[in-house]
Amino acid sequence: MQQDYDVLIVGGGLAGNCLALALQNSNLKIAIVEANTRAQLHDSPAGDRALALAQGSVRMLQDLGIWEHAKAVATPIAKIHVSDQGHFGKTRLSAKQEGVAALGYVITARDLEAAVADLVEQAGVEQICPARVMGIASDAEFAHVSLKQGAESLNTSAKLVVGADGGQSTVRKLLDIEQSMTEYQQTAIVTTIKTELAHDNTAFERFTSSGPLALLPIGQDYAVVWTRSTEDAEQLIMDSDAEFITSLHECFGYKLGQFTLTAPRRSFPLKLIRAQSMQSGRAVIIGNAVHQLHPVAGQGFNLGLRDVIQLADIILQEAQAGRDIGATQILTEYAQLRQKDHDTVINFTNSVVKLFSNEWLSLAAARNTGLALLDVMPGAKKQLARYAMGLNTRMPSIAKRRRA
Repeated sequence: MQQDYDVLIVGGGLAGNCLALALQNSNLKIAIVEANTRAQLHDSPAGDRALALAQGSVRMLQDLGIWEHAKAVATPIAKIHVSDQGHFGKTRLSAKQEGVAALGYVITARDLEAAVADLVEQAGVEQICPARVMGIASDAEFAHVSLKQGAESLNTSAKLVVGADGGQSTVRKLLDIEQSMTEYQQTAIVTTIKTELAHDNTAFERFTSSGPLALLPIGQDYAVVWTRSTEDAEQLIMDSDAEFITSLHECFGYKLGQFTLTAPRRSFPLKLIRAQSMQSGRAVIIGNAVHQLHPVAGQGFNLGLRDVIQLADIILQEAQAGRDIGATQILTEYAQLRQKDHDTVINFTNSVVKLFSNEWLSLAAARNTGLALLDVMPGAKKQLARYAMGLNTRMPSIAKRRRA
């Protein structure tokens, strides 16, 4: 049977489009299958969410030729202020002290998605859209994929299928890959506020016994990600704007002056969802199809982008060597390479959730002392800064791989 594609990417969001860009100019025949139109993706409420891009992620986006098209609508983070409500412990991270232009950047998902989607179109990547994947079957040579596009049924084949179709991944379900789920019994409230005083490119992470509050500078405003118990969050969503702002000030204080809401409040339940495997047959899953994290450490997109880069590097390496890019041993190697990073980020995130969302006096004292010590221990503080900037995980260079 003649193959239609080398790589069939399911999902035209950030992960799928970034992978397509990483593989361009490689002589591989690539297509993206997306269930929604570009207009539907652009107008989705999910586009309002603020993404905290670690410095390491920015370097990868530069490698892919994306950053120069997105930087103008991204806000640099010059300083990060971490504190524990009601306690003296705090620590501060500074781009100047770390010798970098910014610790990271904040950008709306919609703005980054638009920049990436434009580049995919300019690159001439084939897009099958809107279309849904109905079935995937692998044999020794190909993955056979059945699609539904309107009333029409299509059949295609590829050496490799990549599921980059998000938390409700159809590819993961069709591959019968199980997932584990941890309910945090918490809900995240997201909105945008204007502050009386200028933000000075400072991000705040304030831990409280009821959950963390993050303020991320974006444009002239702050993106708010406020984690509360599900019961508290329901009340905060129902409150009037004035009542909500009063509660926000009770948590954060007035160091930035008076707050004013500039966007609707939205909420979503917090869970840790993790796939039990990353591959099956000639298919592999990446990004949110594999892992969905608590937002406390802001690592979700950064972790998914590292999935993209690692997979692209392996695909390019095997293709340049003339080997089968969908072979089981290749996909197993990819999964093994990503496992440690996934484990590290998930374990760190879980530890932060447990340590900073607990009212036990012993834990409160430990975290308070820890923050205070961290602020005066240059070595430990530098390690935290490297973690926050996403520089603790070495990643391959796609630009170098393309030149190989």
